[in-house]
Amino acid sequence: MTSPERTEHLVLPGVLTADQATATVRGILAVQREDGAIPWFRGHHLDPWDHTEAAMALDAAGEHAAAERAYDWLARHQNPDGSWYAAYADGDPHDVTDRGRETNFCAYIAVGVWHHYLATGDEAFLDRMWPAVVAAVEFVLGLQQPGGQIGWKREADGTPVTDALLTGSSSIHQALRCALAIAEQREEPQPDWELAVGALAHAIRRHPERFLDKGRYSMDWYYPVLGGALTGEEAKARMEEGWDRFVVPGLGVRCVDPNPWVTGGESAELALALWVLGESDHALKVLQSIQHLRDPKSGLYWTGYVFDDKAIWPEELTTWTAGSLLLAVAALGGDEATCAVFSGERLPGGLDPECCG
Repeated sequence: MTSPERTEHLVLPGVLTADQATATVRGILAVQREDGAIPWFRGHHLDPWDHTEAAMALDAAGEHAAAERAYDWLARHQNPDGSWYAAYADGDPHDVTDRGRETNFCAYIAVGVWHHYLATGDEAFLDRMWPAVVAAVEFVLGLQQPGGQIGWKREADGTPVTDALLTGSSSIHQALRCALAIAEQREEPQPDWELAVGALAHAIRRHPERFLDKGRYSMDWYYPVLGGALTGEEAKARMEEGWDRFVVPGLGVRCVDPNPWVTGGESAELALALWVLGESDHALKVLQSIQHLRDPKSGLYWTGYVFDDKAIWPEELTTWTAGSLLLAVAALGGDEATCAVFSGERLPGGLDPECCG
């Protein structure tokens, strides 16, 4: 059982005390099922991306056995083509509520597996998960378009959707770099993956027209930075450009502009993106601004708040919201595995077509 002593590294002024961090970790563990699955909340569905984010938070909190069960769940339920379905009913992994197969959902296992390895040094785990990572990456790259962007899903009948989402492709960019890191650790070069990462990064940096226009969503604003495709002055300029549109001082980050709705998950992810840029003071303020979403009873966080109506909405305490906050706190606190995965400094960059012809 998690104790305050184990979560001392997750203490952040105005965000979490050791006791509060312990309560949040226990809140996620209380939702995790015995088979390792981590649904949004009990009675709701599981999706592979948010399941992985919650597992990463458990690793950041030192709950390595629980995180490993979550990854084993993914390995057991991977489809023959390397994918996972978009949604599984809580309590019955055979009850699939959305048979679409989304590329960013499928790619994210590589981020989680690399994070777990960095947190534990467990070579046997890495060996065991390698086939699942390879299959997932190959599924995702099967939807890469000639311009480098990644089609966002296959329909339930297998029909490819070639339209690309900037947020999803940015998340995939991070995932492919983590997959390359795993390949390097195993001394199994993957030159096709390197080419794919370079082409994807080029599309994100230089060809916004190759993605569907979702500019009203805050994730499209910060995810190219969080996923590591945009760096340096380019990334800072992007953050400055969208700041007043999306950040509501004292409340958090809008999910969609101009809707009066701030969400905990987007706020925590923005804080991570700011940390990546070296803007830790701004990241801290963002995390402090969403403490009104914390439920003191469970230690979890409400998904969002409609500030015009002064109302929590929807009325759900989600594992992934808590997970995103714990990961942001872990990064600001210097947790080595979390910093390595999100800073990108130690991740392979692929072959950049901008400099390689």
